[in-house]
Amino acid sequence: MGQTIAEKIISKHAGYDVKAGELCIAKVDIAAVQDGTGPLMVQEFKKLGKAKPANPKRCILFIDHASPSPRKELSNTHMVLREFAKETGAVLSETGCGVCHQRLVESFVNPAEILVGADSHTCTSGALGAFATGMGSTDVAVAMAMGKTWLKVPSTFKVVVNGDFPKGVYAKDLILHLIGLIGADGATYRALEFHGSTIENMTMADRFTLANMAVEAGAKAGLFITDEKTRAYLKEHGRENKFVEVKPDDDAVYERVIEIDATKLEPTVSCPHTVDNTKLAKDLNNVKVNQVFVGTCTNGRIEDLRIVADILKGKHINPDVRMIVVPASKDIYKQAVEEGIITVLLDAGAQILGPGCGPCVGVHAGILGDGEVCLATQNRNFQGRMGNTKGFIYLSSPAVAAASAIKGYITTP
Repeated sequence: MGQTIAEKIISKHAGYDVKAGELCIAKVDIAAVQDGTGPLMVQEFKKLGKAKPANPKRCILFIDHASPSPRKELSNTHMVLREFAKETGAVLSETGCGVCHQRLVESFVNPAEILVGADSHTCTSGALGAFATGMGSTDVAVAMAMGKTWLKVPSTFKVVVNGDFPKGVYAKDLILHLIGLIGADGATYRALEFHGSTIENMTMADRFTLANMAVEAGAKAGLFITDEKTRAYLKEHGRENKFVEVKPDDDAVYERVIEIDATKLEPTVSCPHTVDNTKLAKDLNNVKVNQVFVGTCTNGRIEDLRIVADILKGKHINPDVRMIVVPASKDIYKQAVEEGIITVLLDAGAQILGPGCGPCVGVHAGILGDGEVCLATQNRNFQGRMGNTKGFIYLSSPAVAAASAIKGYITTP
């Protein structure tokens, strides 16, 4: 009986062949936390009595959720991470360097590895052919200390997408459509494995978007076959020697197969207050927008900023709209400056913030007022997500966000 990608990677790290449903202990290649979950990890790590992590250079601490810190309490938690890094030799990604999930794919994660992170969107790295999954701070503390973790091998849904996207449709529309199709808990503790001509033709940026939001359907991981695009991405970031082939067996067993015709997709939006509450953008043209936010680990890459700049060039955002743009990493920010994208965005009336999570988590920057509507390229629209339980968050692609910023109402690009 053949194996899925998840079963193959976990088998390699467990030291024997595993199958879906089994509990096993597997070697961990890389472990990560961010400034919201990191302090608890440090606390639990110290209880274990270990002086240093099993592999300090592959334990990464990110200060990205409150970057820079807006309050003394958060500044104190940042101090905890900085001190832990100095004491143990763990790697610290400082404020301004970027969102953990973007930094992980840029600089740290490789195909066929296991990454555990104390953040639910750790699954982003699955686009590189790694088994990447979110865990609690205590589990990550143990993984850092011991270099291994326990997990149940997930069964897999095979998602087959074929055809070319119509004009104005992007990977974000696809993943929102999928989540709307199967529900926010439709893939709970499964791996989503992406296949088909649409996936093969996608850029790595688009694959990251799909992998990032796998967890919004409840999935444990979002996984992709590695190919020449994977190799090119690794080469661009100085890790071409880390490329390995990752693919399922031809006779792999899947719990479910989901087929999607990309040619029939339309610009899609998630409506408050759940990600699976999806509607077509064209049917929401009566929704007035107060704030537009472009960025995050879902859609803050250079490809996303280019799309927004192309739509905004020579135009100005609606006077009733505030537009906030946050590049996902320092490297992306620099590239956007070099390409003139930042100038286009500023001229259109957008405000640019330093790399980080920005308004997405509602800790600082862009918190909504009572009753205000934000159209965002982030991955979650739960009530209170952007710092106010009386705010309303809609999720869209960067193209829909940019077009809506100009019109003042949700619209198609």
